[in-house]
Amino acid sequence: MIGEGLLLGPDQPIELRLLDIPPMEKNLRGLVLELEDCAYPLLTNIVATSDYKTAFENIDIALLIGAKPRGPGMQRNDLLRDNAKIFSGQGKALDQWASRNVKVLVVGNPANTNALIALKNAPSLNPKNFTAMTHLDQSRAKSAIAIKAGVHICQVKNVIIWGNHSKTQYPDVNHGHITSEKGNIKIRKKINDCKWIDSGFISGVQERGAVIIEARQKSSAGSAAQAACDHVRAWWNGSQGEYVSMGIYSDGSHYGIPKDLVFSMPVITKDGQYTVVDGLDINEFSRKKLQETTAELLEERKMALGF
Repeated sequence: MIGEGLLLGPDQPIELRLLDIPPMEKNLRGLVLELEDCAYPLLTNIVATSDYKTAFENIDIALLIGAKPRGPGMQRNDLLRDNAKIFSGQGKALDQWASRNVKVLVVGNPANTNALIALKNAPSLNPKNFTAMTHLDQSRAKSAIAIKAGVHICQVKNVIIWGNHSKTQYPDVNHGHITSEKGNIKIRKKINDCKWIDSGFISGVQERGAVIIEARQKSSAGSAAQAACDHVRAWWNGSQGEYVSMGIYSDGSHYGIPKDLVFSMPVITKDGQYTVVDGLDINEFSRKKLQETTAELLEERKMALGF
C-alpha cells in the first residue's frame, strides 16, 4: 500500500525503513526482496534493520505496528507491562534520532496507552506528534451505517470515535450526516432506528475486532493497514474539512477529557497539523459513554506508567 502511494499520495517518493527484532531479520530480508521485485517507482530506498538509530534517524513518519499480543492466561496489566518495554524504547529512539516534526502513529495495541508511553519517553518532541489509530474503528462505523442506510460509504460523513481503541470506545453518529442530491441528512433521521444506533451499532463496532478474529482465526490485517494509510494520508495531506478520528494527546481543554491521556477525538487536518473539532453538543447518553472510556484509560495509564 505504501509503495502504491496510498500512504502519502501518488507523487511522494519514500525511503522505507523496516525495523524488527534480530530473530526476524531473515524474514525482514525476504520482505525487502519482494518489495524490490514489485518495482514500486515511489520507493527510492528500502532499509531493513534491527538497529534503532538506523531505523529512526531523521525519519518524518513512524508507523509503530508491532506490539506484544495478549496470550493465554495474560491479564491486562501483563500486556501493559510487556508493551511498556517496547514503546518506551521506541519513544527514546524517536526522541534521540527522529525529525523534530516526526508524525508518529501507534497501531500496536493497546494503542492509546502505548502511544502515551512512547510520548512520555520522548520529552524533546511535541506530544502532538504522537497519535493512536482509531481510524479503523471509524471505518467500521461508517461501513455499518452505510449498510444499514442502504447508501454508498462515501456518502457517510463525520462519524466520530471517542476514547480508547477497546470495547469501551464510543462510536458517535450524532454529528454525522449522509450526503445526497437533496442535501445532507442527519444519520439518525435517515436510519430512523434509535434503538439500533444506541445499542446494536455501538456494540457491533466495539466488538468487530473479536468477530474478525473468530471468523479468520487472525487479527485484522488488510483493514488495519488500510486504516493506517488513511490516518497518515489525512494527517499529511489534509481531510478537506471532514472529521477524522485520531487518538491524540489530551491537554485537558476539550470536552472535559482529563489531561495526560491519549484519547480519540474528532479532528480536522490541514497543512500537516490537526485541530480538535470543538463546540459539539454532548448529550447525557454520550457523556456517560465518554466517562466510561475515560475511566478505562485512566486505569491503563496508572498501570502502564507504574512500570
